[in-house]
Amino acid sequence: MLISEITKLIDGEIEGKIKGEIDKVSAIEEAKENDLTFCLEKKYFDKIGTTKAKAVVVPKSFSLKTSKIVIKVANPRLAMKKILEVFSKKVLIEKGVHKTAVIGKNVKHGKNVSIGAYVVISDGVRIEDNTKIFPHVFIGKGSSIGENTIIYSNVSIYHDVSIGSNVIIHSSAVIGADGFGFVPLNDKYEKIPQIGGIIIEDDVEIGACTTIDRGAIGNTVIKKGSKIDNLVMIAHNCRLGENCALAAQTGLAGSTVLEKNVSMGGQAGTSGHLTIGAKTTAMARSGITKDIDSNKVVSGFPAQEHDKEMKMQASIRRLEELINKVNKLGKEIKGQRSEA
Repeated sequence: MLISEITKLIDGEIEGKIKGEIDKVSAIEEAKENDLTFCLEKKYFDKIGTTKAKAVVVPKSFSLKTSKIVIKVANPRLAMKKILEVFSKKVLIEKGVHKTAVIGKNVKHGKNVSIGAYVVISDGVRIEDNTKIFPHVFIGKGSSIGENTIIYSNVSIYHDVSIGSNVIIHSSAVIGADGFGFVPLNDKYEKIPQIGGIIIEDDVEIGACTTIDRGAIGNTVIKKGSKIDNLVMIAHNCRLGENCALAAQTGLAGSTVLEKNVSMGGQAGTSGHLTIGAKTTAMARSGITKDIDSNKVVSGFPAQEHDKEMKMQASIRRLEELINKVNKLGKEIKGQRSEA
């Protein structure tokens, strides 16, 4: 692809010779002579002098001298997205139903659907146009899947699950398993039937090995545009608002409500039956034990506002120093008394 075409695609400002083509996109340390790479943050600017890449996409704030072709953009991550969409290698699957797929009764599917080898689709399932289902997927009775959705290999979708359009579900995710509901009785546990369902709205992405439990009564709901990383646990009757983002190993206990645009860092977790307000960020490994208002940044365990947590952590790190000073002062006072 011509460098001039890339510059136009990302609305960039170019410095250096515009001539030439780009063969591929590479990491800055691994790039070859005809590659394009990215340097998105100031702290990595010094790497531009050592990379072999022909061209580098940088923020507009970049001002260092370099022999490389530099393409300045207002939003480097958005530029990266646009370029990677052009250079990405799409995983293909043949259209139609593979001869080894097992299709139940009253299954309805739209145009240009791809159903791979050894897929099992139970009775009453509905699949809309252009959806791709990779090998070894299971879809339970009465579930529905919208158009342009991609379900990768080994995903298990239980019964009565509703999945919207333009959804991506990565390998080995489990959608619709029973929630963790039991009643202690005579030193044993009696299982509470989980009779609810799951509603996953449009434009959601679900990472590999993530689990989303069905509702005990009513539905577990993932609203439009939310993005869920690998190895995330979402318990029964949780509700995620629009455009939430959960990083890997996040865990939500039952009936947790995330309002729209909530983001949670890796290994963050919640107690059950609480609400996190809109546009709140929970830093990695936050342990949330009570409701959080909107527009907050929280961290620590139990989670509190991030600036308070940082002050507390700073104080804890000074404790040894303070204790040593107190002990030293005590010895000095004791010595003075002895002399007196």
